[in-house]
Amino acid sequence: MRDVLERLMEWWRAGESVAVGTVVATFSSAPRSPGAVMLVGPEGEAVGSVSGGCVEGAVYQLGEEILESGESMLQRYGVSDESAFAVGLTCGGIIDIFVERVDRSSYPELGEVAADVEAGRPVAVATVIAHPDPARVGRRMVVRPVGQPTAGTLGSSRADDAVAADARGLLATGRTETLEYGPDGQRRGEGMRVFVSSHAPVPRLLVFGAIDFAAAVAKLGSFLGYRVTVCDARAVFATASRFPSADEVIVDWPHRYLKAEAEAGRIDGRTVICVLTHDPKFDVPLLEVALRLPELAYIGAMGSRRTHDDRVKRLQEAGLTDAELARLASPIGLDLGGRTPEETAVSIAAEIIALRWGGAGDRLSGVAGPIHH
Repeated sequence: MRDVLERLMEWWRAGESVAVGTVVATFSSAPRSPGAVMLVGPEGEAVGSVSGGCVEGAVYQLGEEILESGESMLQRYGVSDESAFAVGLTCGGIIDIFVERVDRSSYPELGEVAADVEAGRPVAVATVIAHPDPARVGRRMVVRPVGQPTAGTLGSSRADDAVAADARGLLATGRTETLEYGPDGQRRGEGMRVFVSSHAPVPRLLVFGAIDFAAAVAKLGSFLGYRVTVCDARAVFATASRFPSADEVIVDWPHRYLKAEAEAGRIDGRTVICVLTHDPKFDVPLLEVALRLPELAYIGAMGSRRTHDDRVKRLQEAGLTDAELARLASPIGLDLGGRTPEETAVSIAAEIIALRWGGAGDRLSGVAGPIHH
């Protein structure tokens, strides 16, 4: 969406109608990922791509029809479909494309969504792309992070509540997906398909300390949807081969690397930091920087109770306040009784998830009330 947003907004502000074709699902070796967009403008101009050229002609024709009718449509293209093969999708993939007419009347929230995207504020748009009731196809809801209101409706409060909760989960990890529910938002059902387009960068997990526990945390962090960086000043340990799940492995002094990333604007309120070296010459300078950053989702440090007490004393001597020290999760993780690096990684991930969504870390069988906070 971002690559066509400027042109779309020009037409929207001018009161024109535009056909918007969006890839909402892909299978096998599809050429474009979900969220790819193609526009058909009011004067027949085509902007963007949904397939790298394979089915653009067919989507363009469908877009022209929808500009006339105003009816949204979900269309599948793939080699198993004779008509799709005829338009050239020969790569072996299958793509679902949702085509709708967009203008100021049908999408009044677009101006605010565009402002969020341009400013880098997280925002997601949930759109009904299939439903037993044709009148609900094309309904949309704008979803922002927890604590901020939604805008629009998918047709019922039950559906709105279910989709908003799931959309916020996708938004927190920067993921774009199609979700399926029962016709009124039932989680165990089918019939209503909702495409959630998330406009947010993937959150970062910074793991400091190139040890075996770091490899396990990096693997689980990647599974949870984070962009994972492992950093250590010791080149002999900080190698890509030791951390295949990490997106990048950096050889640098941890405090210097974190400070540079913060100054470059690559650290935000969703960034998670795990300090696993439990060596004061690395930990203390690093935590001095981390605990003074204004926005971080989580700062955890590994070590025994004795290590923690010594670390806190050193940080106090460095001038950190009680309020700053209160942001530190140490010893790191929830009390799961784990022993291995993998079990420890699960306890760390559990603490991160609990803090993100307001969970207490209790056994669900022992508490009452809603499961999702």
